[in-house]
Amino acid sequence: MPKPTINICWIRRDLRLHDHHALHRALQANRPVLIVFIFDPHILSQLSDKKDRRVTFIHHTLSQLQRKLFALGSTLFTVYATPLQAFQQLVEKYDIENVFINHDYEPYAIARDEQIKDFLASKNIGFHTFKDQVIFEKSEVVKSDGTPYTVFTPYSRRWKARYFSQSNQHYNSEDQLVNLLQMVPIPLINLEEIGFEEATLPPLLPLLSRELIEGYQHTRDLPSTEGTSRVGVYLRFGLMSVRELVRLAKQHSEAWLNELIWREFFMMILYHFPRVTDQSFKIQYDRILWRNDEEEFEMWCKGQTGYPIVDAGMRQLNETGWMHNRVRMIVASFLVKHLLIDWRWGEAYFAEKLLDYDLASNNGNWQWAAGGGCDAAPYFRIFNPWTQAKKFDPQEAYVKKWVKEYPQAYAFPMVDHDFARKRALEIYKKALI
Repeated sequence: MPKPTINICWIRRDLRLHDHHALHRALQANRPVLIVFIFDPHILSQLSDKKDRRVTFIHHTLSQLQRKLFALGSTLFTVYATPLQAFQQLVEKYDIENVFINHDYEPYAIARDEQIKDFLASKNIGFHTFKDQVIFEKSEVVKSDGTPYTVFTPYSRRWKARYFSQSNQHYNSEDQLVNLLQMVPIPLINLEEIGFEEATLPPLLPLLSRELIEGYQHTRDLPSTEGTSRVGVYLRFGLMSVRELVRLAKQHSEAWLNELIWREFFMMILYHFPRVTDQSFKIQYDRILWRNDEEEFEMWCKGQTGYPIVDAGMRQLNETGWMHNRVRMIVASFLVKHLLIDWRWGEAYFAEKLLDYDLASNNGNWQWAAGGGCDAAPYFRIFNPWTQAKKFDPQEAYVKKWVKEYPQAYAFPMVDHDFARKRALEIYKKALI
């Protein structure tokens, strides 16, 4: 029998059917479309916890997609293999004319996509890639001389000027799903087949009421209230379109819009300066002589520092895979400034634990906290955990929720704030001045 002639839409961090650029283009391309997801062992092998919440979340999301595709008479094709191995299998099963994907900006993803592009070219198969997970990418928002911005405020001004002067794009991919490949359903790979187990997920529904978004600038820094949108994991894995979120922000909250622009800013920093994955953006900050005390790092990881707001944040992270954004800043500052532990250690711990982990944002925010990133906090800005707690958790509701023994049986601080502040300033000055 002749192999079916098809096009493929390969989904990665865009796990939805609506407002999906690559899927929209694939469905317009006059061949039945098969949607493919690859469980990549290169990525999965880096996850030490076999009950990783992200893998469970992705699997749940794919199960929901699969049910929608079954209802349309189609199926999701999942495979556990390197992308190259996966496409070698696919070309044996199907006569593939074109493969459609959305751009990714991380170094590994760029190299992976180049490899697949070359393989497909050797088989005379088209490879088409589109902008989807950002509004502006690569060199679309740059200085007048064509170089990338490295300071957020002028970047955001140029970003907004460009966005507000254009018509808002939307891709009607859901309206075209009749063009999916009609075939017998293929069961989804189960977690055991890829070496993982089901993890318990916290409640994850985004909070996108009009009241929350309009009040975002007033509630965003208060960890005891439901004052943030919780869209991080949905945006990270593409269950929501950034275009729909930006439209919402434009209507109701400039403060929330700015957070979405920060996300794109850090993505473009990573794209233009991939060295930041393991180097400080400001190279001189790699001269800092970190203490890197392993015992103290362990106390920070477990939320046993003796600073209530720090411990509450770390325990929230460990229990749920999420931490309030203001508290992320406080715990990061504490690790690098109070304990003088390399920001890369903290970044790696967040990468292991955060459900909404995104390389560009995680790296950018940790470098911001350490002082060595682009547009970072100055090195002499050292958060005082006591005053931060008093300002943002004045009733101690957040602390009491996550630190059960507080205040009756609570530990003394592992380091005095004034001492740690002076020590950090001395170490930073020696490296930088």
